Amino acid sequence: MTNPFMTSVTRISDLSTRGFETRSLPREQWDTGDYVVARVSNNHGRLSSLELPDGRMTEVMEDDLLVGAFGTRAATLEAVGDWRAIGASGELNALTAAGLLGMVTSLSPFLSAPMRLQYQGHAMRNGDKLTMRGSLAPIEMIDFDIPVILIVGTSMSAGKTTSGRVIVHLLSKMGLKVVGAKLTGAARYRDMLSFKDAGASAVYDFVDAGLPSSAVDADLYREALPYLLSLIAQQQPDVVIAEAGASPLEPYNGEIAKEMIRDHVRFKLLCAQDPYAVVGVQQAFQRAPDLVAGGAANTDAGIALVHKLSGLNALNLMDPASHAQLAELLCKALDR
Repeated sequence: MTNPFMTSVTRISDLSTRGFETRSLPREQWDTGDYVVARVSNNHGRLSSLELPDGRMTEVMEDDLLVGAFGTRAATLEAVGDWRAIGASGELNALTAAGLLGMVTSLSPFLSAPMRLQYQGHAMRNGDKLTMRGSLAPIEMIDFDIPVILIVGTSMSAGKTTSGRVIVHLLSKMGLKVVGAKLTGAARYRDMLSFKDAGASAVYDFVDAGLPSSAVDADLYREALPYLLSLIAQQQPDVVIAEAGASPLEPYNGEIAKEMIRDHVRFKLLCAQDPYAVVGVQQAFQRAPDLVAGGAANTDAGIALVHKLSGLNALNLMDPASHAQLAELLCKALDR
């Protein structure tokens, strides 16, 4: 068999360095996080992008093989899909370029058709299937007691990662050891690498805890998150910039993530696409963030409307002129 492309959900495994066999398994043995081999099919000769374990993008064509992991995506603005929706034909899709695999069940009309794949089998060794959770190295579980700057959004693409990069950059320039983390969402390594580019000493997400996305059973997420928090704690950072991908109201276990780190959150940033979305979050959670950013704060008119509707302050973090005020707020929250 031609060597398959390893997608970025395999970065926690040894699939690229140790041999494995591919075997088709009956449906009753399939599960979230299973590593599977798929063949690119019926792509009409077009190139399709995949994210490799180091975050680099590559292009694949028809008949190329890849290794990804079964999972679920529920993106409000892009695509919805699940491995459970794969039919008897074995046709499936890449739900993200990172190798999150399932069958698309709903697609935004503004997106092109997803990459079509054909299930070839599970990655196996010694008769056992290889999984994301099974690839995790044992670690010492450490109590998490680190100040957190929490970034949440009214939806995906609300400006969370952009805002996070600004915060990481500011705090790193102050001499703080910063770790970036994405606690919820669907697998995509590039967001975390952008935090590292901004100055984070280390970056982690739910893939490091063995999940292809955080849209999993609540009990599984509660089991996985302490592993992720222990990885972060091992770095002994001064502060963690934690992003909760998508929105806490979406099925990505955002509320569980917030619950588990609540006592350590020193500053909450809400990224919203428009001022009215800020009001929606206020009403849904009966809690107010410390600051609003994102598209809702792109102009002075937006900032004024955020304050008029919600009583909250907002900053356009894309404007470097706002960074001194942001730094002052962060230092106050962190007692610096």
